[in-house]
Amino acid sequence: MQKDFRLEWRQRATLSGMLLYVGSTVFVCYISFALRGGELPAPAWNALFWIILLFTAVNAVAKGFLQESRGRQLYYYALVRPQAVILAKIGYNVLLLLGLGGVGFALYALVLGNPVQDVPLFLLNMALGAIGFASTLTLVSGIAAKATNSHTLMAILGFPLMIPMLLLLIKVSKNALDGLEFDASRSSLLTLVALNMIVGAVSYLLFPFLWRS
Repeated sequence: MQKDFRLEWRQRATLSGMLLYVGSTVFVCYISFALRGGELPAPAWNALFWIILLFTAVNAVAKGFLQESRGRQLYYYALVRPQAVILAKIGYNVLLLLGLGGVGFALYALVLGNPVQDVPLFLLNMALGAIGFASTLTLVSGIAAKATNSHTLMAILGFPLMIPMLLLLIKVSKNALDGLEFDASRSSLLTLVALNMIVGAVSYLLFPFLWRS
């Protein structure tokens, strides 16, 4: 994780590009709705927010393994256990997506308004989404890095895996927008936690076999 943070700091253009991507997509939403005098309905606000976060996650996490050269991966193989590599990559991507998600939510709420009535529940849901996106896409990035056309393969493998998680995230965030009681979202939140634990466990168990290939 320390190596990834140092590399990100040295290549600040990449992080600036991701922040620019978030800002530009929010601005496009603004000129499409608010600037034309139309008020954005809560369901559309919710759907657009998760679309922005989803594509931001794909762009941010895709470089996790795709930027590693073959020689560097061989060097890591001689130094550390593969489980340490995948857990460090997931941890770094979780922190990165939490930061990007927080910035995106702040910009989105500032430009298009904040219809969320239960902000703590929405932020908790967003944190679970960041963890789920990071763990799923990190493993997919490791798989795609072993093949040609890796960026295309990343999208093909990643989106179907995230659809069940995305449906739960949209449901919980809609409950937060409507201000429903926490009990209405409890089962969905527990399911999200279970999905994140399953993806993390699968990554921990299967990545060593991928690492040796």
